[in-house]
Amino acid sequence: NICMIEKKKTELYQELGLQARDLRFQHVMSIATRNNRIIMRMEFLKAVITPEFLLILDYRNLSLEHWLLNELASQLAGEGQLVTYSLPFEFRAIEAILQYWISKLQGRLNTLQPQILETLEALVDPKLLSVDRSKLHILLQNGKSLSELETDVKVFKETILEILDEEEVIEELCLSKWTDPQVFEESTSGIDHAEEMELLLENYYRQAEDLLNEARELRVLIDDSESIIFINLDSHRNVMMRLNLQLTMGTFSVSLFGLIGVAFGMNLESSLEEDPRIFWLVTGIMFLGSGLIWRRLLSFLGRHLDPPLPPHVPTVLKKSQPAAGRVEIKTNLKGETFGLSRNTLTNQ
Repeated sequence: NICMIEKKKTELYQELGLQARDLRFQHVMSIATRNNRIIMRMEFLKAVITPEFLLILDYRNLSLEHWLLNELASQLAGEGQLVTYSLPFEFRAIEAILQYWISKLQGRLNTLQPQILETLEALVDPKLLSVDRSKLHILLQNGKSLSELETDVKVFKETILEILDEEEVIEELCLSKWTDPQVFEESTSGIDHAEEMELLLENYYRQAEDLLNEARELRVLIDDSESIIFINLDSHRNVMMRLNLQLTMGTFSVSLFGLIGVAFGMNLESSLEEDPRIFWLVTGIMFLGSGLIWRRLLSFLGRHLDPPLPPHVPTVLKKSQPAAGRVEIKTNLKGETFGLSRNTLTNQ
């Protein structure tokens, strides 16, 4: 049964037998027990669990109507349980809230993962000479969202781990064990409800661990993709720097032999300017000399920038060395054999 009530905060904690600090709205994550009540804080989701009912505080501002009306009722009714016996109400309530929160975190990861993969696929492209800034901005926002998700999952894990380390707290979470005589008889007859609560918390601890591993793998993928992006940018930058250096050397070569033209362009009288073939001869020498110097500079650049090739080992040497070793060993064995037989005959 689902019902909605409105009460003042003072009336509510007096009716529940709690303190004012227990219902304080804090964006933290914790699971605690007070006066046979379980107080669960999952950041914005705050709930009070008793052996009879589950109280969700201030749900209207959290858009929880779909979960409260369609999913929570069936979970509290015990539908889809794997155990053969019915668990107490507080077990189902804790499991419903933990299931809602872990599905909330999983939904955030499912939303981020395709966006990050699509952005990385667009950025990690060796054909691109530049990086799209809009894609980098989207990747930065998704990276921040992923960091927030990792923090939330870590806090969720630490909260459950603190409870698993304290056996007394696990015993206190089993409210019906101390109030319901039938549940107490079940616990004495072999059904350990504290162990069931521990298994329940361990299940969601493992789910949080798997979720955190997926987020870490996505983080590693982002870091590796950033390294690939930087490598591609460095490669393109090196190509542009090499092209700039080649053009600089070409300009130097042309300007070096351009001094000849400068010399002939001076207002000096000589017998060479009277010959019509001198112009073409001097122009050809300038272009030919500039080209030769440019080629020499390019070969010098290639020798100092290109990585050296590994030394080539001839195939004949590779095959002949083991064979020579084997022949030498056989010869030594034959010599030793002949020497032994000769000594034996002499002794006889």
